Amino acid sequence: MALPERAAAAGPIEVMIVDDSALIRQRLKSIIESDSRFRVVTAADPYEAVELLKRSVPGLILLDVEMPRMDGLTFLRKLMKQHPMPVVLCTDQAERAVTALEMGAMEVIAKPDWRDPAKMATWSTALLDSIRNAARAGRLPIREDRAPATSETRNSADSVLPKLPYIPRAGASTERVVAIGVSTGGVQALQALLPCFPADAPGMVIVQHMAPGFVGALASRLDKDPKIAIEVAEARHQEPIRRGRALLIPSDVHGLVRRTGTGYRVELVDGPKVCIQRPSAEVLFRSTAQAAGPNATGVIMTGMGDDGAGGLLEMREAGAMTIAQNEATCVVFGMPREAIRRGAAKFVIPIDRIAAAIMAWVAGADTGSWH
Repeated sequence: MALPERAAAAGPIEVMIVDDSALIRQRLKSIIESDSRFRVVTAADPYEAVELLKRSVPGLILLDVEMPRMDGLTFLRKLMKQHPMPVVLCTDQAERAVTALEMGAMEVIAKPDWRDPAKMATWSTALLDSIRNAARAGRLPIREDRAPATSETRNSADSVLPKLPYIPRAGASTERVVAIGVSTGGVQALQALLPCFPADAPGMVIVQHMAPGFVGALASRLDKDPKIAIEVAEARHQEPIRRGRALLIPSDVHGLVRRTGTGYRVELVDGPKVCIQRPSAEVLFRSTAQAAGPNATGVIMTGMGDDGAGGLLEMREAGAMTIAQNEATCVVFGMPREAIRRGAAKFVIPIDRIAAAIMAWVAGADTGSWH
């Protein structure tokens, strides 16, 4: 698939919709073009998309999975090998969603209920947010409007968990715990990070921004990866955090780290979105600062926006070790950049050195060289 070079964008960013339903293509086109920063071209299947790509390269692609002649994942695999570009995948199938993210899709959004106007309004907003995020992640020249990219109310962590200092307790646990926040590009980042930990690594709690219903499939995929020595699972309410295990917070609830006896547990709570996310790394990091203080490490990795930056600063102020993934190894440097800007990250290091830095900290070794 030899494609022409993408022309410099002077006007709207071109979005190619690849879907076999003419009605859905038209409805998606109407939603996307409601934002004047985008214009849409459509293809009925991947073969038609290839012919269009030969003439003009879009800024990004919105791709269906189930199509005749060639399914969306096969097309995505070929596209990413021959001409990588930002792709938003639309599917309800969790396993396929995780596979697409592994292949390099920027975002995955669940299919809508076209029959429910109220739900469609919410879904349309989410779709536009995904398209904008993919454009920014692909470093496309998207104009920044004065109005925010989302109409959602922006809440702080205070709406879920009051800000309190870490209070040491006599005889309290010195068990270590690791809190990780990651978003766009996170599936590939976790696949690179987790294999670097030994089987006795500290217990971990992870917020990975994903559409509802997809986190369980990701946890299962990571747990079955033969390169990963630790266990990986979707967190359950009140589940203990233990060595050699990583827990992913489910979609659409917040995850908190709580002290319990000589260890820690995960608490899953409802609440408004924080930093436009649920689960939010901001909430996870704040709770970890309060529960574990200097016995914790906070890690903020690739992702769009600023979720987690304030919470990571609270962790550092509580004595925790704090790490930001460096720009060179991020798909999107937004979350780590904001954490660094606020002084939240004590260390800024490549993804392939993060696990070694944490294990050196666990062993009590000098971490001064981990920059």
